[in-house]
Amino acid sequence: MNRDSVEPQVTDVPGEIAESVADFHHENAAKTTYVCEFAWDYTEPAIGPFCTDVDGNVLMDFTGHVGASPLGYNNPKIMEKLEAFDLVDPLKVAGQDFYLPAQGVPESGAAIPGPADLMDRLTDISDHYDMDTVFLSNSGAEAVENALKISFDHTHGKYTITTHGAFHGRTLGTLSLNRSRSKYRSHFPEIDGVEDMPYCNNASCSSETCECGFFFDDTSVLREMLDSETGYVAADEVAALIIEPFQGEGGYRPPSEAFMDEIAEMTEKHNLTLIADEIQSGLGRTGEWWASDHYAIEPDVISSAKGLRVGATISREEVFPDKKGRISSTWGAGDLAASAQGVATLDAIEEYDLLDNTTERGQQMQALMHELEMPGAVDVRGKGLMLAVEFDSEERRDAIQEGTFSRGLLTIGCGKKTLRLLPPLDVTEREIRMAADIINDTAKAIA
Repeated sequence: MNRDSVEPQVTDVPGEIAESVADFHHENAAKTTYVCEFAWDYTEPAIGPFCTDVDGNVLMDFTGHVGASPLGYNNPKIMEKLEAFDLVDPLKVAGQDFYLPAQGVPESGAAIPGPADLMDRLTDISDHYDMDTVFLSNSGAEAVENALKISFDHTHGKYTITTHGAFHGRTLGTLSLNRSRSKYRSHFPEIDGVEDMPYCNNASCSSETCECGFFFDDTSVLREMLDSETGYVAADEVAALIIEPFQGEGGYRPPSEAFMDEIAEMTEKHNLTLIADEIQSGLGRTGEWWASDHYAIEPDVISSAKGLRVGATISREEVFPDKKGRISSTWGAGDLAASAQGVATLDAIEEYDLLDNTTERGQQMQALMHELEMPGAVDVRGKGLMLAVEFDSEERRDAIQEGTFSRGLLTIGCGKKTLRLLPPLDVTEREIRMAADIINDTAKAIA
């Protein structure tokens, strides 16, 4: 498969084999969300955004596995770094009782970059926040859960502040912070002391023009909440303020500069512990290593996962508990294969200047979407390659998502009526234009 010339080729999706695979999968799978009946044939050619399904259809994947596959399929930028390794069993090391050799210690004889190398890379890209300590886990929810735990331990506070539209995971602790859809939290017990505030999700919003309710009467909800005389939350009892620097499941919404400036000012004024949930937005997806880097905020803790291939809670040594065993996990010492993938991903982003490519191709996609004037599209937004097209109804969004699938482009929804696009960070100009044309053709056909 030649990435420079391959195009989507679809006979029928889902085909008979894909439908059979989906039916078999659902015989024993718990009921949850499935976007479409797409079954990847990993024995057939795939590269970058292009892949082959079990019925022989060639599709272009702009879901990025919800951000968990930052460079797409079989990308040589990663594969060439991994193909020489002779993998062993076990690849995971249980607990924190054992260590794996590290390339950072040449005399250890490590052929494969391990968990210690991954943590070293993570502190490198987070050192402008003075972060020097990492705890590894399996998933984004665990990364956020551990961020909460270390914040409670560090501050001994009892309140957590979250935002409207937030999504932080599906553990009982992280569910308590979610404000995106009621079905995530309904009937589940919640942790106490969670306060919420609006998220200024109009990027052009200012304190004077705010319509989301965060700013009002020359103040803000957060400022009023924490006021020492009239507020209803004691600032010195706040364990953490948690925020997505680019809101994900709530609709792929970048915040306004005014909103983030206010967050920065209030966290500094009241010495609040700020958690940045970068599960979807981190690792170069917005054109910077962290979406936080675009704004004035100074996070104390960063939660990362998805494209990292493991979960990671990143902070400063003094924020983490100093008592042994205070945080732990069976697989907390790391997964060798996943750590090697994570290191290869971070190295590839840096080696191939993919932060610049992310910014340029993201600007190209937004410009094309505006230029095409698609029927029913009411907003095009994003940062880097964390992109969204919002339509005038959920029905139209769903029809377009289904229609692009039938034309060979995999997309995924979020919010109520938004289509999100997560192409590989090394996506090309040709691939961006091809995807834009497919979405536009689909929108016109449906209209």
